[in-house]
Amino acid sequence: MKLQSLRVEQLRQFRQPFALEHLQPGLNLIHGPNESGKSTLVRAIRAAFFERYRSQVVDDLRPWGDSAAAPTVELAFEHQGAQWRLVKSFLKRTRCDLSVGNETWSEDDAEEKLAELLGYQYPKRGASKAEHWGIPGLLWVEQGTGQDIEQAVEHAGDHLKSALNALVGEVASTGGDAVIEEVKGKRDVLLTATGQPKGDYKKLDKEREDLQQQVDDLQLRVEQYQGQVDRLGQLSQEFDRTEQEKPWDDARRQLDQAREQLQQVEQLEQQQEQEKNTLAQLVQNRELLEQNLGHLSRLDEQRSARKAELESAERKLQQTGQQTAALAGALKDARAAYENARSQLQLARQQEIRQRLEQDLRQSEQRQQDLSQNLARAREYQQQVDEAREQAKANRIDTAAVARLKTTARELNDETIRSGTVATRLSWQLQPGASITLDDRQLEGQGEQQLLEASQLVIPGVGTLGIAPGGEELARTRRKLEMLEQSLDEQLQAMAVASVEQAESRASAWEVAEQKRKHAVELLRSVAPAGLEPLETELAELQAELKAVREKLEATPASDQDVQVLDLASAESALASSEKRLNDAEASDRSHQAQLLTGKQARDNARAEWQRLEDEANSPERQQQLTRLTAELARIEQQQVSLRESMAKREQQIREARPDILRQDIDRFQRTIQTLQQTQEDRQRELRDIRVRLEAWGAEGLEEQLSEKRAELEQCQRRYQELGRRARALDLLLTLLTDKRQALTRRLQAPLQKHLNHYLSLLFPNATLEVDEHLRPGTFNRGNELGQIAELSFGAREQMGLISRLAYADLLREAQRPTLILLDDTLVHSDQNRLEDMKRILFDAASRHQILLFTCHPEKWQDLGVPPIDLQKLKS
Repeated sequence: MKLQSLRVEQLRQFRQPFALEHLQPGLNLIHGPNESGKSTLVRAIRAAFFERYRSQVVDDLRPWGDSAAAPTVELAFEHQGAQWRLVKSFLKRTRCDLSVGNETWSEDDAEEKLAELLGYQYPKRGASKAEHWGIPGLLWVEQGTGQDIEQAVEHAGDHLKSALNALVGEVASTGGDAVIEEVKGKRDVLLTATGQPKGDYKKLDKEREDLQQQVDDLQLRVEQYQGQVDRLGQLSQEFDRTEQEKPWDDARRQLDQAREQLQQVEQLEQQQEQEKNTLAQLVQNRELLEQNLGHLSRLDEQRSARKAELESAERKLQQTGQQTAALAGALKDARAAYENARSQLQLARQQEIRQRLEQDLRQSEQRQQDLSQNLARAREYQQQVDEAREQAKANRIDTAAVARLKTTARELNDETIRSGTVATRLSWQLQPGASITLDDRQLEGQGEQQLLEASQLVIPGVGTLGIAPGGEELARTRRKLEMLEQSLDEQLQAMAVASVEQAESRASAWEVAEQKRKHAVELLRSVAPAGLEPLETELAELQAELKAVREKLEATPASDQDVQVLDLASAESALASSEKRLNDAEASDRSHQAQLLTGKQARDNARAEWQRLEDEANSPERQQQLTRLTAELARIEQQQVSLRESMAKREQQIREARPDILRQDIDRFQRTIQTLQQTQEDRQRELRDIRVRLEAWGAEGLEEQLSEKRAELEQCQRRYQELGRRARALDLLLTLLTDKRQALTRRLQAPLQKHLNHYLSLLFPNATLEVDEHLRPGTFNRGNELGQIAELSFGAREQMGLISRLAYADLLREAQRPTLILLDDTLVHSDQNRLEDMKRILFDAASRHQILLFTCHPEKWQDLGVPPIDLQKLKS
């Protein structure tokens, strides 16, 4: 099947009729940017074949905002030497017409004819889906679906197997399929696909497990019943013996004794704690007494220290007062020097300002002179630029056109010379007064002319001679000369010149003018980078600035020639030095005054403190306090000795009584009593529970139930084993039949495997790709790598999907089935090396199939060896 043309109208963006014609029988590269209509054309082809003409679920074909549109698709294609033409309209004015040579079909008949031809089917209702597309769904790759091959093969499986049947004949006979299906059906009643039980077989297995569990449970309960009887006798003996002995009474007597001993020890501990508190109070009182005695004894030391401090403060105050006169004189001299330095700095700054203004005036005048000169040169250079621009404008000509003109003239000259070597030469030498006529042109005397076309030579009194230059090369030469002469004239007229020399002269003059203009522009930029106007503005601003500097200079008075003025740096240095000297003098004076004040305050404080201590040391109350404190300290020391002896004896008694062990004994006896009583209560409760449980179990008849369940289990086990043997037999039979069928399937797969290996060797040398029983690509083997296609990268899966589709197409072609391959922006995830290999594969496949490759990246496919079809160009 070879698609020859496609025409759409009122379909999505193609509101007006659009035709894609003259499609090649091999590879067709159709390109355009995004939203140029590539996917729309692919959708149109799919709709023409897959969608019912009367379908109402194809609104996506309607142009936006045009509810009255009737999307129409017209296809012309060739198949088995016959010309087919399909016209289908949707939504409004629905129709479907198919013509094959002189035969025609319409509406449903036409659609069924197409479905039968290409190997697909229509949905019973609604939109067409992938499961209906059959062979076209396998060979027509939508954008972004190149890697999805499994579902497409499954939907086309019946058609592929039909093609294989046509190739391998009786090998593909399905006579044994009924037996396999019957065995498989019986086996599936008993086993799952993985060999696990199902149905009655699984139910018996579950019932067998339940009965076994019930038997086990009953056996366990019988054993428990017997154990409970033994346990009842043992517990009864232990309970009666414990009730007679009452061991908790002995533990209670020991608990009372331990509590009484602990109470006595706790009384001793309380007495010990009271005497510890008393001893701590005595220690605290003794420390206070010792502190008071220490304070009284340190009073004499403090009085002597204060006397020495008073004498030292008086000496320091006298020494400080002796420096007052010298510091006051130094402060006065520093102030006078500072005022003199300030006057000198003012004069120096005034002189510095005048010198700076004079320097600015000189610089501004020099800058004004430079700017004036630059402005004059800039105006001169601007005039040169304007003149050169006018010259270039007068001689402007397209240099590329001149080059093409020279090339044409050179080719014309070469062709003229070549024509001279192949043309027929006519030379004549006539008698004086004689003449002949060549194509209505009279010839006299002697001469020569080249003839490139048929001519007539008239000889008066003789007749007419026909001259026909021979040779196909001469005709081509004549046609080429005419074409070159016409092209030369058209180019001369387009450039408004009379000759090639005039065009070259104008081009040369234009180049000279352009050189002059560029040189003048560079000169202009050297003196006026921003142009004339900024230079003029800068000069005007500089003149205004120069005027302002002159006015400031006239307003600044000049210094007196008789007065020596220091330079600004020296004056500032002198002022800084004098200021530092003044600051030092003022700081020294402030420090001296602070020292005087501090000295007087220190002397007065020392005198007041010494007098206070002197009065306190000589008071009678101090002597009485010393006597009282000494007596109290002796009494407290005697009480401490007595308390420590009593506490040591009591501590020995407490240590020997071991109160910690007594507390542990109390806890141990309490727990013993509780444990013994709780254990006896547990025995009593367990005895009651066992008696109730034994009465209930005895009423159930456990041993009779156990015998009945064992009989049921044996019967179920026999039935389960019977079904197990049947299931294993059916499974074995199915395996044998399937193995035989797979051997036939491998022979079916051989033609497809052959084509698949052909393409795979171009992409992955030494690799293999096996197809499964459903003709789907499966296991991929490459060197040490073994896996499924789904485990490859996205780009590799896309490549494998395409070569698989090409192999299916080869298989269909051998079976005389129509093939058409549509690829919408495929292989976009392939790297450069893989893409080169895929181009070789596509070029090879195009020798057997028609391939329509739609892409928005034509630069990647420019080396396919076919002329590209530009949709944008066709649309315009």
